[in-house]
Amino acid sequence: MATTYKLGMDAVILYQTPAVDNPSTLTPSSMTELTNVRDVTINHETGEADVTTRGNQGWRATAATLRECSVEFEMVWKPGDTGFEAIKNAWLNSSEISLAVLSGDPDDSEAEGPVGNFSITNFSRSEPLEEAITVSVTAKLSAWGKWHNASGQQT
Repeated sequence: MATTYKLGMDAVILYQTPAVDNPSTLTPSSMTELTNVRDVTINHETGEADVTTRGNQGWRATAATLRECSVEFEMVWKPGDTGFEAIKNAWLNSSEISLAVLSGDPDDSEAEGPVGNFSITNFSRSEPLEEAITVSVTAKLSAWGKWHNASGQQT
């Protein structure tokens, strides 16, 4: 029987610095995996406009407008780790970083997710008494690249 689900531990975040001028040209399989991450959440949202008219028989009508993408994740505080340093430096320098946030290895035919340039808008450190020091990261899309699908459907 085929697996009908994917585990979060099989997903990947890939990065490239410096960020590219045209993120639609990014090739996830040539990017570097960000291995020091856990508990990733990808937020895809769409704004909305009220397009209700009198002719809509008393029903509110809504049209989708601009889309947003943000990625939230935790990293273990690990100075010297190249991925940690890339995220920290993007935040410290207010610079973009190219990211691909995929549901699996970029060459897996079922892997998919957003690819683009992101700004690091949150880099908050947590120091629990009996746990590793961690940093909570929020990356917000600054330049759309494409939706990666290893089977060839990239938009």
